[in-house]
Formats: sequence, structure tokens, C-alpha cells
Amino acid sequence: MKISVIGAGNVGGLAAMRIAQMGLGEVCLIDIASGLAQGKALDMQDSQGLAKINFNLKAGSDYNLINGSDIVVVTAGMSRKPGMAREDLLNKNAAILKEVCQQVKKFAPDCVLIIVTNPLDIMSRLALTITGFKPSKVIGMGITLDAARFANLISQETNIPVSEIDACVISSHGEGMMPVASLTKIKGLALDEFLTEDKIKNLITRTIARGKEIVTLLGSGSAYFAPSAAIAELVKVIAKDEKKVLGVSAYLNGEYGLKDVCLGVPCRLGKNGIEKIIELDLADQDKQALFNCGEQIKKQYSSLAI
Repeated sequence: MKISVIGAGNVGGLAAMRIAQMGLGEVCLIDIASGLAQGKALDMQDSQGLAKINFNLKAGSDYNLINGSDIVVVTAGMSRKPGMAREDLLNKNAAILKEVCQQVKKFAPDCVLIIVTNPLDIMSRLALTITGFKPSKVIGMGITLDAARFANLISQETNIPVSEIDACVISSHGEGMMPVASLTKIKGLALDEFLTEDKIKNLITRTIARGKEIVTLLGSGSAYFAPSAAIAELVKVIAKDEKKVLGVSAYLNGEYGLKDVCLGVPCRLGKNGIEKIIELDLADQDKQALFNCGEQIKKQYSSLAI
């Protein structure tokens, strides 16, 4: 496998290290900022002897390095600052992503493309347009991370290990995200077996605001430990053809009553990307909320000058 990460900031750099340490194949870290990717790569390479792990990591600023990649992860773009919503990044990151996707199309036309740049669902749809790839080959990372956050908060509230919690989050990676309590399980049991309705509502609110909370506390930049772990998990599932169901931003063409929009839903993933979109049995109010969010994202996407 050849796996390339475009964008050597906190998220991209740490994702490259996690993927390299998994031993999935050759890893390339790319950033247009001169020396940034190379410097981080040298630092990571120096850690091999201490971690007792051998890996193959290359870095640079030339897009030629991604040539022939099987998987490409795009983290390039501006990150949020305190007080900003993910949507505030729309036009600036759209211009960045357009250039990146043109290079991906040129050098890695057969790759599975994982988008991490925010606002994620809109950027996933833009990547699909610019590359012309099959919809199954373009994946947005978003709700993989959101489900992990929901599970962590539930674990903290219940004192039950997070490994025993199967959290369900759908819709956008933003204010429209929907942690679905009715489909979230602890040890296979319903969430309301463990928590009151008020506590569940509080955890849902906290999950939606988690990214903003972290950005505010950091003061500069956004989360990167959990996002990089979510990226690494997606890459592993695809590289190893695990056929695992994870929540990702996928192109919908009739599923959930939505068309021509990328939105977070559970999908079975394998070596060719999205193998199947799973349609959940949602309550009527959840179906409507998902539909409304999808329509809003379509409007935001149509406002882009591309």
C-alpha cells in the first residue's frame, strides 16, 4: 500500500505517524510549506528506535510524491479559531481543496480519497466534483470522530469502558450533527437503560459542541489527537479490506430521500472505498432533521464559486 497525507499540520502530521506505525505500507507526507513535512518526517523517523517500530515514511512539498497512491488523505486547509464555526471556513478552504484535488486527480487517479478539510460535508462534495472520481471513492472523515466523542462522553458519565459503547452519530460534521440516542448501545443494551432522558440530552448537546469546546480551550488551532486517530482507523479499514461499518460523509443518491449531497451516514468500507451505504431505521423526526440538514448543505455547496 501507498498512503499519502496532504497537509502536515497537527492533524496531518499526527495522522501520518499513526498510519506509519501501523505498518500498512509506504507513507508520504506532503505540504506546500517549504520544509514543514520534511522536518516532521525527520522527527518521526528518529522515534523508530525508541518505539521499536520500523516504518517507511517520506515527505516533501512536491505533489509528485503522491504518484500512484492507493489512499490519499487531505487535511490541508485553515483550521478554526475561537468563535468560528466550521462553515466560516467555506470559501477559503474550497480554494485550497480545489488545487489539492486537481493534483490528486493527476497523480493518484485510482486512489480512495479521504477528506478531512472543513466544512467537511461540503468539501467532500467539492472533491467529488473536482476529481470526477466515483462516489464510492470519496469519503469524508467527520462523523467517525463525532461518534468517538459521543462514546467518550457516555463512558465518562456511566463509568463504563468506551470499548463497550457503540455510539451512533449521523448527519453533518457541524451544527447539524445528530447523535442518535435510540440507536446507541451500551453492552448491546439501549442507552436509556443506563441514563435518564435529561442526561442523554445533555450528552448530545455536549457532543455537538465538543469541537468548539476544544478550539476555545486551545486558543489557537483545533483538535488533532482524536481526528488523527479517526483518520488512521479509516485508512486501516480500507487498506486491510476489513468490510467494517463506520460513519462517514458519503454521496447520497436517493438514500434517506436525499440526492446529490454528501452527508454523514454509516457505510461498509473496504479496499475500494464505500461498498454499501447503510440506511438506518430512523424515527420520523430524525428522518426529517437529516433531510433538512442535507438540503441546507446543498444550498451552501451551490453558493461556492468553483
